[in-house]
Amino acid sequence: MAVGQVLLVLLAASTVSATKDLLLNVCMDAKHHKSKPGPEGLLHGQCSPWKDNACCTANTSSEAHRDQSYLYSFNWNHCGVMPPKCKRHFIQDTCLYECSPNLGPWIDKADSSWRRERILHVPLCKEDCEEWWEDCKDSVTCKENWHKGWNWATGTNSCPWGSMCRPFSHVFPQPADLCEKIWSNSYKYTTEHRGSGRCIQMWFDPAQGNPNVLVAKHYAWKKRSSPARMKNVTPAETGKAVCALPWPALVPLPLALLMLP
Repeated sequence: MAVGQVLLVLLAASTVSATKDLLLNVCMDAKHHKSKPGPEGLLHGQCSPWKDNACCTANTSSEAHRDQSYLYSFNWNHCGVMPPKCKRHFIQDTCLYECSPNLGPWIDKADSSWRRERILHVPLCKEDCEEWWEDCKDSVTCKENWHKGWNWATGTNSCPWGSMCRPFSHVFPQPADLCEKIWSNSYKYTTEHRGSGRCIQMWFDPAQGNPNVLVAKHYAWKKRSSPARMKNVTPAETGKAVCALPWPALVPLPLALLMLP
């Protein structure tokens, strides 16, 4: 019984460590993402903060700035021209989604023909969400959820038949409505502030480093060390943990077993 307890403690610790690493510095399996993050010195415009370590290519970053790019054939101007002060937030949103290697704790399986993974409930900083809403509240759209329900008859998204173009402030009465609903709960509104280490920033100064690195580490540790998580560790993950158990942890194992009563 005691031997089993020692093994369980060691395996649990190594499982947390090994699985946590799978959530850090990773790219999701989606349409335009690289398989692994790395330097991209020529990232365009608003995507440039990720140039030192990115999941996007320079071409993807350039297309992210176009009104209607080849990335998803999505037209921001489906209800008339989107004002620049609003559009810049959607560009930044696209840059974060395509380029960030720090979204691992929120990667989830996607039920889609064009991607295998998506992000879900990424905790967005209060300022990022509220500034997005403030700059877009007078812009116009015909849909609440931009992930689905469009008319694609022309090859690009158009408003569904019978829908009306309305101000964002009517479609999304509060900042949380915009950030959470527009991309099927990809983001979660939080009251955490930029620099807190508890929320993802769409906007940051690369000269000060990428604050989302520490945020991802915090949530990876929190997610993988929770009691519920350890209770549901699968045999496959346990096998990976044994392989991932570092040599310094294996060396004292026989000694620990000998010392058991």
